[in-house]
Amino acid sequence: MPLLDDDTLAGSAVVANSAMNRERQLAGVNSYAKELGFNPVDVLTAVLRVTGAPDTVAWLDLCCGTGRAVIEAAGALHAAGVSERVLVQGVDLVDAFDPAPEVPWLRLTTASVVSWRPDRRYDLITSVHGLHYVGDKLAVLERAAGWLTDGGRLVADLDLASIRLAGGAPAGRRLAADLREAGFSYDGRRRRIGRDDRGEVRLPWEYLGADDTAGPGYTGQPAVHSHYRRRSGSSA
Repeated sequence: MPLLDDDTLAGSAVVANSAMNRERQLAGVNSYAKELGFNPVDVLTAVLRVTGAPDTVAWLDLCCGTGRAVIEAAGALHAAGVSERVLVQGVDLVDAFDPAPEVPWLRLTTASVVSWRPDRRYDLITSVHGLHYVGDKLAVLERAAGWLTDGGRLVADLDLASIRLAGGAPAGRRLAADLREAGFSYDGRRRRIGRDDRGEVRLPWEYLGADDTAGPGYTGQPAVHSHYRRRSGSSA
């Protein structure tokens, strides 16, 4: 099958799908708290309480959609009186953010998460159903691991069935083992990947391209399959 590079994939109608993560709020029925199992505001305030760190405590949300949850979090942190000690940042490919105040503790950035580079590290990095629409999913995980602070936390939705070998078969158990060996955890029931500390990661997989005709994933929404082959010298 013809595979798309990431520049071509960025123009795909599947990637621009308005149902991706556009309306999800911070807490409630259709929310980050429900999807992640925790409220990011609680994580940030807990870090502030435990460490008493004078440095800014930061949350980065990749593929944030309209940024609704990020904007709500910034408001909640301001109301709690800690906004001068936090940063909440959302990154999304599409510039369709909800109206937001221009304040130093909130950033909304239009960029591809595959090529974007931050200027700091983060105590919490999330991606709620965003990796389903990314081409080089493994590159994002590699890079995000290095963006964490020491002891920082990464949580993202990831369906390993969407990561395929060159011939189209799922990468399967070998990939799951490689991810765990690199310091990631994976919950197959929830289809969720995590990490609890910063690390320099290089997975033994070479990206070949993306298939935006894969059809619906487990969420019921059209998703993107990402194709790889193991690098030379890696076991099959």
